[in-house]
Order: sequence, then structure tokens, then C-alpha cells
Amino acid sequence: MKTYTNTGNKDTRSGFGAGLTELGKTNENVVALCADLIGSLKMDEFKANHPERFFQVGIAEANMIGLAAGMTIGGKIPFTGTFANFSTGRVYDQIRQSIAYSDKNVKICASHAGLTLGEDGATHQILEDIGLMKMLPGMTVINTCDYNQTKAATIAIAEYQGPVYLRFGRPKVANFTPEDQTFEIGKAVKLTEGNDVTIVATGHLVWEALEAAKTLNDKGISAEVINIHTIKPLDDKAILGSVAKTGCVVTAEEHNYQGGLGESVARVLAQHQPAPQEFVATNDTFGESGTPAQLMEKYGLNANAIIQAAETVLKRKN
Repeated sequence: MKTYTNTGNKDTRSGFGAGLTELGKTNENVVALCADLIGSLKMDEFKANHPERFFQVGIAEANMIGLAAGMTIGGKIPFTGTFANFSTGRVYDQIRQSIAYSDKNVKICASHAGLTLGEDGATHQILEDIGLMKMLPGMTVINTCDYNQTKAATIAIAEYQGPVYLRFGRPKVANFTPEDQTFEIGKAVKLTEGNDVTIVATGHLVWEALEAAKTLNDKGISAEVINIHTIKPLDDKAILGSVAKTGCVVTAEEHNYQGGLGESVARVLAQHQPAPQEFVATNDTFGESGTPAQLMEKYGLNANAIIQAAETVLKRKN
């Protein structure tokens, strides 16, 4: 079984900041807008290097979306930055009307997503954003797993024509994907080969899936782990190819099971290749205040939960 090495815990939001800094040097059309959260979004360096291309809009997220949409008309590539809750729920109408409906080339970059925002509590821990954004026609939805992948994705979406929602997080997590990777929008990454069960994971749950696969392997269960960094467009071919071999699937995400990756996978299976599926996700609930580790344990979003789901789905297959 292929193993992966954590080269040191890093926060994915810093991967975004590093990618944006790189874009500032290489693409003069990239501009950045922030809703009074420059430090939290790691946009400091871009602002320092390119003050004429940085716009601090204050706590006025709806206005930020409108400004970004307008900037695309002049050929600019706006990257907006704030917390995921404010990037989506607070400004959904503006995104729908001003960006998605007219296919504006805006990159909506959202930090502090999911339960791992931690102590800030339920009002900030959005667990519905993937569903909100993937339902918008023409919107690309990306949820990266570590620092290196987030940096690569940030750079890649600047070259993509069309609206993008890029979701990442606050805590320091395992950094295990290649530093020199090429990020392909809509292309899943198979991390391990397996024959018994497919584990399809996204975001912070990808490393947990790899940890789960190691334990399952020790138990004699061969797990195939697939990193779905792009939830829309979904790599149907990769999912169906794996499930055709294993006959069952576990989906894992830091999001409500309603509207998330799991439902997208279920749709693909229902249409093309029905198979038993178990969901590792929050169960139609809001979060609460606590450390990221406490919350991931309480809400069943870790390697142990993935192991249990895999063992359950195997029984359903047999």
C-alpha cells in the first residue's frame, strides 16, 4: 500500500496566501478584495507588494461581490477573500445575480470553512456552503486538502475562465501532497489502490481517509482512496471506475451530508452504477464552540469514523 508523509502541519489558508502572492508576481490582471480579514486570509503579502491591485472593502461583503463582478468587465481577475460563511450565505443573492447568472470571471475564495473553525462557534462554522455553491449554474466548486494543493489550486483558477468557489480552512493540518503538483480542475487524484472499498474524500478529510486506509489495511481490508478536490465538475469517471472494482463507497467531507460531496457521488451512482454507500459528514446539524479536534471527534469527522463507515458498507455489500 502506498504511504504518504506529512512534511509538517500547515493551514490551507496560508496555501491560498502563498498562491495569491505568486499570482501577484506573474499575472498583472489579478486583483484582490478583502472584507476586513486580511490577516485571516493571509493576503498581507499581496497587499504589500501590489497596493494598487488590492481593495479593502471593509465589512461589506455584498458590496465586495458587486465590485468584483464589475472589475471583470475591464479584464481583471478578482479574488475575493473572507470567511466561508460570509463568502456564501451572507452574499448568496449577489453571487447568483451578479456573478453566476452573467458568468463573471470572479474567484470567490473562502477560509475558515466547516467545523475546524473551532472556537468561533456555530454562527461562523458554515456546513452548507458546498451545496449552496454547487447548485449555481456554471459555478466551479473546489475544496482543497492541504497547503500545497491549496497553493496550486489558487494559481490554477486564475487561468480558468469562469466563476470559481475555492474553499479552505483555518487549522494547521497535514501537508502531504507534492509541492510541485499540477492542479487539474475536475480531475480526481487516486492516492491509494484498493479492491475492497472506495473512500472518496475532500478537504481536511483526505488525510483522515489515508489514515483510515492504513488501519483498514492492517485489518486485511484493501481501501482505495480518492482525493476529490473538485466537487463540481465532479470526476464521474474516476468514481465509477473505482466503484466498479470495489463494489461499495464511503464519502467523507467536513460538510452537511445534505448537499455535499456525498450527495453528488450518490447521484452519479444512481444514474450509472448503483452501489452501497455510507456518508461521513455532519448529520443535518449546526456546529458548536470547541477545539477543531474535539468537534471532529464529536461530529464523527475523522479516521475512526471513516473506518466504521467502511466496515459498515462492506457488510452491506456482502
